[in-house]
Amino acid sequence: MRIAVVALGKIGLPLAVQFADAGHEVVGVDVQQSVVDLVNAGTEPFPGEAHLQEKLAELVPAGRLRATTDYGQAVPGADAVVLVVPLFVDEETGQPDFGWMDAATRSLAEHLRPGTLVSYETTLPVGTTRGRWKPMLEEVSGLAEGEDFHLVFSPERVLTGRVLADLRRYPKLVGGLSEAGTVRARDFYEAVLTFDERPDLARPNGVWDMGSAEAAEMAKLAETTYRDVNIGLANQFAVFADKAGIDVYAVIEACNSQPYSHIHRPGIAVGGHCIPVYPRLYLSTDPDASIVRTAREHNAGMPAYAVDRAAELLGDVSGLRAVVLGAAYRGGVKETAFSGVFATVAALRGRGAAVSVHDPMYTDAELSALGWEPYHLGEPADVAILQADHADYRALTPADLPGVRLLVDGRQVTDPAAWAGTPRIAIGAGR
Repeated sequence: MRIAVVALGKIGLPLAVQFADAGHEVVGVDVQQSVVDLVNAGTEPFPGEAHLQEKLAELVPAGRLRATTDYGQAVPGADAVVLVVPLFVDEETGQPDFGWMDAATRSLAEHLRPGTLVSYETTLPVGTTRGRWKPMLEEVSGLAEGEDFHLVFSPERVLTGRVLADLRRYPKLVGGLSEAGTVRARDFYEAVLTFDERPDLARPNGVWDMGSAEAAEMAKLAETTYRDVNIGLANQFAVFADKAGIDVYAVIEACNSQPYSHIHRPGIAVGGHCIPVYPRLYLSTDPDASIVRTAREHNAGMPAYAVDRAAELLGDVSGLRAVVLGAAYRGGVKETAFSGVFATVAALRGRGAAVSVHDPMYTDAELSALGWEPYHLGEPADVAILQADHADYRALTPADLPGVRLLVDGRQVTDPAAWAGTPRIAIGAGR
């Protein structure tokens, strides 16, 4: 097959590599010329994705994968077009911002030809595939969905850093607007993906027909919203445990020893492109989902809670040298999307602290460009708040932060024994 992949980001490019590695001809489209140039040079445009560089170095010279900024070079003649353009959420209204996706859809539609399968993998509010993309594609292309082309929704279910492995591990969900479209999508994904054996699943791992685009859209929103709500519950338990002097981690471990309890871990922040965003996409079509809304609000308030605890224990943080450890939204990933660092820095500055930020994955110039004063281990500090669970921080000691009077471990990753004699608290540890 010839396949077009629209948007060569941290999900789209590994997808394109997967399709090409399965023996198909792939043309990727991206609006950034720098990304296109790097891909065509066989070089990964972002670090940290397992096996991506080695696959690019193999597939690009072999002519199986190339990139372009021109939809006209990718979409006409493609058997399938897979779109993975980001969908943003307005910070003030909480409503989805379709700007980039609308533009990509119109550009795709201008070059759409009969016989093409179009699959959206970007997470969407329920009803978007049928109610927004179908009429837009039909209007611009002049083609009829279900007759001239087929449209389906098939959510990506992978984590950056391990995309190629996750594509094998998790069932591929598909939902079409017609039975014929669903069949076409199932045949497509079975031709480009291979799946690990999963004896733990109720049915064989592979391509799963969800029955409709709406069911597939809701499945992705439900699985990610569940995580946000679960973390929100864990964070509420953690706040109470701090007041009661209880170690919530021991409580959670005990609870989860029973097979019907699956409490997640509490922490200072829920970040990334997915978990903080998708509950808002769900709320955009189900505004009465009070449980979802409450959990999102509670999780969003955890950075301020961590700063409040520091101020409570120190008496005040005004004028103190405060260090936030970790700019990334999670350990091992160089990405600040919805990272807790922003709210943590804001809360510290709001209380009058002099704030600097450390992250082993970022250069001083990169931290400065984000508006922060870079910090280097070994420089004096009064209070430190650990925000990202980078592996480097597991061995952190007071000697790394000369003069530190308190460590707030927002991820429970540091060794309490290494901090004997220096005040250290972990969210939910009860002390």
